Amino acid sequence: MKQLTRIVMALALVVLMPLPAMSAEAEVSRAQFTTAVLDREPTDELMAIEPGTEKVFFFTELRNMDGTTVVHRWSLNGTVMAEVSFNVRSSRWRVYSSKNLSPEWRGDWVVEIVDEAGTVMETNTVGYSAE
Repeated sequence: MKQLTRIVMALALVVLMPLPAMSAEAEVSRAQFTTAVLDREPTDELMAIEPGTEKVFFFTELRNMDGTTVVHRWSLNGTVMAEVSFNVRSSRWRVYSSKNLSPEWRGDWVVEIVDEAGTVMETNTVGYSAE
């Protein structure tokens, strides 16, 4: 009987013990520029945009943000060129946006991932140089 009481007490402690590791924090788990997205995955990672490129994509994988809205804010040399909003519908959510490029839009392209509170969660930059 003593042993059974000890087992029950031990189980009660395990069940009632707080589990800080279980609380999931919202995060950007992956973010990258790419030339294409297939089956919700980037095909490559761009470190620079090659001259003559007509379109570039920005891929993001979000964790633990279900029920929120996230924005991709595209800027060129400090000027906002586009903002694309996404409704996150799962604890793991993959999204992407794209930008059609014009030959005169050379310089540093920046995408900021912004949460619904307006906080920039991550910033990525890729250069687009002249031919």
